[in-house]
Amino acid sequence: MESRNPTQRRSTSPRKFKPRYGTSRRSTIKKSLSQEQVNFTKPIPDDPVVGIIGGGMSGLTCALYLEKRGIRSTVFDTGIHGLGGRMGTRMIDHQPLIFDHAAQFFTVTNPKFAELVDDWLKRDLVREWKGTIGELEVGGHFVPFPSSPPKYIGVNGMRPLADSLLSQTSLVNVVRPCWVSALEPFNGTWHLSEKQKPCGQFDAIVIAHNGKCANRLLAASGLPLIAKQMKRLELSSIWALLAAFEDPLPTALNAASLPFEGTFVKGVESVSWMANNTKKLLASDSGPQCWTFFSTATFGKQNKVPQESIPNATAEKVKEAMLEGVEKALGLSKSSLQKPFYTKLQLWGAALPTNTPGIPCIFDPRGRAGICGDWLLGSSLEAAALSGIALADQIADYFEQGGPCSDEFAVGLHDEYKPLEGHDIGQFPGLESVDQITNVPALTLAT
Repeated sequence: MESRNPTQRRSTSPRKFKPRYGTSRRSTIKKSLSQEQVNFTKPIPDDPVVGIIGGGMSGLTCALYLEKRGIRSTVFDTGIHGLGGRMGTRMIDHQPLIFDHAAQFFTVTNPKFAELVDDWLKRDLVREWKGTIGELEVGGHFVPFPSSPPKYIGVNGMRPLADSLLSQTSLVNVVRPCWVSALEPFNGTWHLSEKQKPCGQFDAIVIAHNGKCANRLLAASGLPLIAKQMKRLELSSIWALLAAFEDPLPTALNAASLPFEGTFVKGVESVSWMANNTKKLLASDSGPQCWTFFSTATFGKQNKVPQESIPNATAEKVKEAMLEGVEKALGLSKSSLQKPFYTKLQLWGAALPTNTPGIPCIFDPRGRAGICGDWLLGSSLEAAALSGIALADQIADYFEQGGPCSDEFAVGLHDEYKPLEGHDIGQFPGLESVDQITNVPALTLAT
């Protein structure tokens, strides 16, 4: 495998017909499990470089901590508007409108992650979210969460945080938008390419994304153990509806304003979370009210379609169902909710993990390749960061020993998966659910 030339001319004999929508899941699994393991024996150079595929939190922290160990890296990300993966923020400049349309906030429980967040606080990249959040039962019954543990958000949204993480680095190169489509081992290094266009040569690679694209990338890479572990990951689908209203959302009691800035929703199939971005990010009660609504995973599965080409009929059906769900959650009568003047619907087809091996990272020393991501430990921003840090340290330690082709440095290649619990929009370590909170009276929004 190691001596295969990624640029050699392919056979010109007729090819078999391929499905229009790419490799099927079954054929990808077959390729992943039948491929031959690559074994690198070439010594690690004095100045190694790591290729990181994926610019979400885990990939960015991996690059950041590789630099702390003196190792260069290149981060490849598909983002057109910026880095961040699920740390997405959409801004409509001419309105102006702003929405966090993926990660909503995060909590901190781990000392290593706390050090990272302290640095972000000093650099004004994040701040504590002081607004009230809690759980909203269908019919308008709201229970606020305690102020502890602290909840954090990006100062200008989550995406600017992601874009700023590497601003003070000198050993990290970022290439975007770039969709790495092939990994080729050749002469002791990994050759990466995008649609046959070379992207560079690397002494080790990191897969910092998941889903069908990662599975296809690994299917014929020479990394069967890593491919097998990635293939075992199961992911939910979540609809995100961004909606801007001229006026604040009403309550059935005609209160001046809703008693929360964000809330988990219980008892409504089409909505699991709602948050007021105008208050959360702009601390404003005036002007357009920008809301993010997330569906439940069940609703996402029932209405799943190719996220790259959502049929108009499906989009209208989902939007209507989610807005009706908001009415039910707030205790409003049907069709009484004001019509939003702006909406944007997005399907996160590979939203959040539903199972996990419960390990910080995966690393194959024979193939000099690793995986990092929140799903290895849970489904939180903290888990993503800790995974990136763990893999960076594992690779750095491996390089310091000269890159032995030894199982001594192998991590997570055979660990079993277990079901993952949490909210439909992820885990928030340290944050209790209403079931665990006592002596907190519910606020009723409806009669």
